[in-house]
Amino acid sequence: MSIKQRILDKEGWAAYRKSLRYSLHCIVRPFDGFWDLTHEKRGSMAAANTLVVLVLFTNLVRLAGTSFVFSPVNWNEVNILMEIMSFLLPFVVYCVANWCLTTLFEGKGTLKDIYIGTAYAMTPYILIQLPLVVLSNFVTEEEGAFYTYFGYFSFIWCAFLIIASVMMIHDFLVGKAFLALIFTIVGMLVIVFLLLLFFSLISDGFAYFYSLYKEIIFRFY
Repeated sequence: MSIKQRILDKEGWAAYRKSLRYSLHCIVRPFDGFWDLTHEKRGSMAAANTLVVLVLFTNLVRLAGTSFVFSPVNWNEVNILMEIMSFLLPFVVYCVANWCLTTLFEGKGTLKDIYIGTAYAMTPYILIQLPLVVLSNFVTEEEGAFYTYFGYFSFIWCAFLIIASVMMIHDFLVGKAFLALIFTIVGMLVIVFLLLLFFSLISDGFAYFYSLYKEIIFRFY
């Protein structure tokens, strides 16, 4: 199917909207929702990618739109690319680590299932944090407890949904899901360490060959 046909495919757009709306079902009925999300194929990569983009958009809106009282920002020190990667990199590393570790725990989910489930679990963050940006500009510092509580609530809700997604996607009980998540965090640290080691070796190798090049140029020219 060509790009033009995909854009004009009404059935495809209807399926996309349905899978995106299904994220609202997952956050209120997580156990049934995440089971059907992957086993009944109620979710889609397109909807998951949309939710990831919306999380990135929410982070940037929070950075730019939150009242200075609650989020003092020094724009001279802000790096937009780093702000994007501060979510995207841990998200991808989590999915890879969870897939690797749950395979050892005889988990049934694929890397695609984990990606979709984790993206859908981020829905409360979008739904709560965006209104909080607007709210932050209308409340005083003394009334800021509501802002803080709702902000924490969005993170707690997302954490609960991630646990539910691990249980349903991999068909784990609660104890095994917690154990898998603990090992996933360890796996994430190992992956980050290996990535840092790899880039450090690449940097050292580049520096060595560059110094060798400069030495050759200096001796012959």
